[in-house]
Amino acid sequence: MRSTRQGSAVAAGVVPPGGDHVTVQQLMETMRALQGAVAASRVEIVASQADNEELCRTNEEMRRELQQAGERAVDERAPPIPLRARPMPFSQAIMDTMLSTTSLGPKVTFTSVEDLEAHLTAFHTQMMLTRRSDVVYCKLLMSTLAGAVLEWFVSLPDGQINTFDQFAMLFREQYLVNRAPTRISYDVFDIKQYQGESLKEFLNRFGVQVVRLKPTDEAMTMHAFVKGMLPGPFSESLLRFYPKTFSEIRRRALAHIVADD
Repeated sequence: MRSTRQGSAVAAGVVPPGGDHVTVQQLMETMRALQGAVAASRVEIVASQADNEELCRTNEEMRRELQQAGERAVDERAPPIPLRARPMPFSQAIMDTMLSTTSLGPKVTFTSVEDLEAHLTAFHTQMMLTRRSDVVYCKLLMSTLAGAVLEWFVSLPDGQINTFDQFAMLFREQYLVNRAPTRISYDVFDIKQYQGESLKEFLNRFGVQVVRLKPTDEAMTMHAFVKGMLPGPFSESLLRFYPKTFSEIRRRALAHIVADD
């Protein structure tokens, strides 16, 4: 009898541990409810994806509109003034002449503290390497100016400069105080050998100054070299056997240097 009742209970429904009965119909209804909830969730997910896609499209459209507005603003601005139309001390003919890509400027700079003539000498020396016109000289000399010197240049009256000689004259007049004081040949006696300076170093430095001072009297040059040397074996040898020319001093100095090495 007991087995028969249990079988009937299984046929009618499910008997959980607490003794409550759940029918098959109730299980089916629960499953349908779960399926409905899942379907609703899917609908919400699809709707959310659609909203995100719409938001992305809107943002992209706004970005394109802003970009196009910026491009229109650039196009509506006034066109830039051509370089040759700007105020410039050079004449229109100089400004209209374009430099070639091979017209590289000299590797010197003038900032108002350098020696004026030394700067112009270095400029001319480097310009001699290639054939260049007066116009090119004007523009390349301008490229060596920096700082306050460049400000002085652009402050000159518009179109004032027509030739390189005119430009160089204005340049010299403005920075005349930057010219090194003129030295005379007797300044060669101011060249002294430093303590710790080798004979080779002194000979080279003395030779450079002789080129700059251009003394006309070779006897004065020889006397200045001997007077400028520190006491030592070589200076004593010169006093014992005084040389006849400065070239002889050079040869004897080189022989002394080689012997010491």
